Amino acid sequence: MPAALLSAESLYIGMEVLIAVASVIGNVMVVWAVKINKSLRDTTFCFIVSLALADIAVGALVIPLAITISIGLQTHFYSCLLVACTVLVLTQSSILALLAIAIDRYLRVKIPTRYKRVVTPRRAALAVVICWMVAFIVGLTPMLGWNNLRRLQQNGSISSDLVITCQFENVISMDYMVYFNFFGWVLPPLLLMLIIYAEIFYMIHKQLNNKKITTSHTDPNKYYDKELNLAKSLALVLFLFAISWLPLHIINCITLFCPECQKPIVLLYIAILLTHGNSAVNPIVYAFRIKKFRTAFRKIWQQYFCCKDTSALEIQPSDRKEISNLEPQPGTGLEQPQ
Repeated sequence: MPAALLSAESLYIGMEVLIAVASVIGNVMVVWAVKINKSLRDTTFCFIVSLALADIAVGALVIPLAITISIGLQTHFYSCLLVACTVLVLTQSSILALLAIAIDRYLRVKIPTRYKRVVTPRRAALAVVICWMVAFIVGLTPMLGWNNLRRLQQNGSISSDLVITCQFENVISMDYMVYFNFFGWVLPPLLLMLIIYAEIFYMIHKQLNNKKITTSHTDPNKYYDKELNLAKSLALVLFLFAISWLPLHIINCITLFCPECQKPIVLLYIAILLTHGNSAVNPIVYAFRIKKFRTAFRKIWQQYFCCKDTSALEIQPSDRKEISNLEPQPGTGLEQPQ
């Protein structure tokens, strides 16, 4: 192995280890924060916990397996395929969790007075279960036959005992990755989320600029200001997800449509690191952008790591009070939110 390639692989493995540690610690903190802070236990944060669990699995399971794959381990075809499918399941669950979050915030702004009746904890839990079920179906599709086994057997690239050098492209069909996974289950949800957040920002700004909201009714303004700040934070999470995953999917498209094109291994390593690194950045976004998470993280750090006695988390006013202030009132402009 050339020295430059060996150096790149060593750097890649080192970066993967750092990302894995950061991803597990950061996302465990997210779940922990929701557990200790009652004001974080609403439907949106239910979906955020689902996203955090997927990111924990990336750090604890996917990255170690990716490191194993990078060293060219000889494994049975279906063992390698299962490893690759695990990555696909967790990726799809993250995308669907982000979509659920976007829909949840849309409903919160579109129907603020009926939101609590429409989006119940039971329905939110059902939505999480459905997201994971769809993720397993989409991610495990290659295990049902849409894989490279027949092609490898036809060109004699695999032995009779089905032992191969475990690499993603060896077992996963690029037809599946591009036409089914990317064009079917990654790009459409991302575009839909883009439209949803654009509509959310439009509705919020329209309400904030509504001259019918007078100074005698300040609660609606406070409500929409808070929704605007949270929507910005969650849109940032979506943006980071997109820029982290699109490069690898673009490389997959190049692999399928231009087989003779050379892909520098360093470029591939960078694309893979971006996808895994996305699992570690979300807790950072929450800490810097969402006050409730920042407060909870500080309490966890001081009480459990610095062994300092801290007062109980101050429970912020629930949204129920704010939403009750949004009940249609003459002159507030909120009789029928647009």
